[in-house]
Amino acid sequence: MNANERRLAENTYPGRGIVVGMTPDGKNLVQIYWIMGRSENSRNRIFVREGDAVKTRAFVESKMTDPSLIIYYPVRTVGNVHIVSNGDQTDTIASYISEGRTFEEALLTRQYEPDAPNYTPRISAAIIYNGDSSKFVMSILKTVGNDPAIEKKEFYTYGKFVPGEGRCIHTYMRDGNPLPSFEGEPYKVSLGNDPDVTAKRYWNMLNEDNRVSLLVKYIDVETGSSDIRIINRYVD
Repeated sequence: MNANERRLAENTYPGRGIVVGMTPDGKNLVQIYWIMGRSENSRNRIFVREGDAVKTRAFVESKMTDPSLIIYYPVRTVGNVHIVSNGDQTDTIASYISEGRTFEEALLTRQYEPDAPNYTPRISAAIIYNGDSSKFVMSILKTVGNDPAIEKKEFYTYGKFVPGEGRCIHTYMRDGNPLPSFEGEPYKVSLGNDPDVTAKRYWNMLNEDNRVSLLVKYIDVETGSSDIRIINRYVD
């Protein structure tokens, strides 16, 4: 896990990222989500809380040139399912879950983002809360070798949480032009018991020039109640 975290810290542009796991004391399930940006349009964003959901919003509305792929809900909750994603597929997943269908069924209707030449992957995860029997799923929808004609959809199901361990996935392997999509399965990282400490630690791992916003969501294993922390590069 230490080696994985060093690689993340040394990566100038992993893009958007998701971590899902459990605190070392086993008392909370954890979701982390961050966004990064290279352009002024991408950097001109903050996270704002809307009840138990979080939405991206332009920091300076007059500077927002293209809201598509930029403004969405990264975090939503439907019943006992806690959803996190890097785009409007959050709403697709939420809609399917509310209809009694599955995370996987929802994402089979979606594909990578239409932002040639990068064709940014859509990354998503969900915690299915059921007390001590909770589980989580993760997914990445991407191209192979930035070729839009070759589509790949990967799903990972974890039937048990491991105390102190998270699984991390992000959109890009590294900076580049075009940006190379993430490869391999979600990798192990460590988590802490305190949400504020965890938020600051992951924020500090991200490249200072390119990080934009980060959120941490802790879900109490006993009660299912949740708590969210947000760090924004720009503050109102």
